[in-house]
Amino acid sequence: MQRRKTHEVRVGNIGIGGNNPVRVQSMCTTSTMDTDGCVQQILAIAAAGGELVRLTTQGVREAENMKIIRDRVRAAGCMVPLVADVHFNPAAADVAALYCEKVRINPGNYVDPGRTFKKLEYTDEEYAAELTKIEDRLVPFLNICREHNTAVRIGVNHGSLSDRIMSRYGDTPAGIVESCMEFLRVCMKQQFMDVVVSIKASNTVVMVESVRLLVKAMDAEGMTFPLHLGVTEAGEGEDGRLKSAVGIGALLVDGIGDTIRVSLSEPPENEIPVAYALLQAARVRQTKTEYISCPGCGRTLYDLQETIRKVKAATQHLTGLKIGIMGCIVNGPGEMADADYGYVGAGRGRISLYRGKECVEKNIPEEDAVDHLLRLIEADKKQ
Repeated sequence: MQRRKTHEVRVGNIGIGGNNPVRVQSMCTTSTMDTDGCVQQILAIAAAGGELVRLTTQGVREAENMKIIRDRVRAAGCMVPLVADVHFNPAAADVAALYCEKVRINPGNYVDPGRTFKKLEYTDEEYAAELTKIEDRLVPFLNICREHNTAVRIGVNHGSLSDRIMSRYGDTPAGIVESCMEFLRVCMKQQFMDVVVSIKASNTVVMVESVRLLVKAMDAEGMTFPLHLGVTEAGEGEDGRLKSAVGIGALLVDGIGDTIRVSLSEPPENEIPVAYALLQAARVRQTKTEYISCPGCGRTLYDLQETIRKVKAATQHLTGLKIGIMGCIVNGPGEMADADYGYVGAGRGRISLYRGKECVEKNIPEEDAVDHLLRLIEADKKQ
């Protein structure tokens, strides 16, 4: 898998895109006027490993309070960049750009009015005039962002496409992409490159198809903007985790994606470990020990599930390692070929240990095998 080439966008003290790792972010669920609540959630997200935190910013009042929140968070020693999330209110985006490291705007409601779900008819000239309105309002905002080193996210939501886009393109991935491209063309014309792009939907198929189509459209026009990935309204518990894994994971294995958010209807800090696990499963960012284990079958002659628990308990602090735990020799050595170490059933109550593809210890009694594995890893670390 080769990651799509993008340029770096600086957001406070971190970079998105370029050669940076795929970044993990979340969003506060508190009112942005609840300063204490926002600060507590930001610190909790950062403590869990979140690298950016977004806050809803409905109006100028909330945008102004972002300065107070930012100052409180910085005073607590937390430098995580803050992102203002703006809908329907360009004036709020202008103010937020003074205080936040990044501002998200939604092309579906930044200049276009809220959806009425009415079919509108435009001549080509009238449609072009609507695009001029977008440029006239967007350029002053970009100038503020340029002056204050504030990054921008152009964030399209499938559920908030404008009546104008819906009338011309319908409720289609093509319409979703064009909604985004209209804004990106203005950014290119203004040579404002500090932009991250996202297309989100609650339907994973629509989300994946639209992002792939967006990448083709950007490539055709010479754009290398980094991409933010997420499945919006994914839900909670297993539902939210599975939908996010399907949508975000499909794109990550295509090499697409520079920052992600796993949206869960749970406390926001819960999103962070899921995101890191997803990145590791997609083999794009390794942050913990990875375990490769088979489900077991009639050939497994030791307690596989109990052994997995014991191996994990003994090795989970060894960040960056891949350890295979396999029931028997039939598929074991082959399936765990890219693991650093392997623990493979060799007979009833007997284990063989591997370093990579090489068997280094054979027929160890099951009760001693975990200790042997740890000694092997420790000996290799000292060499």
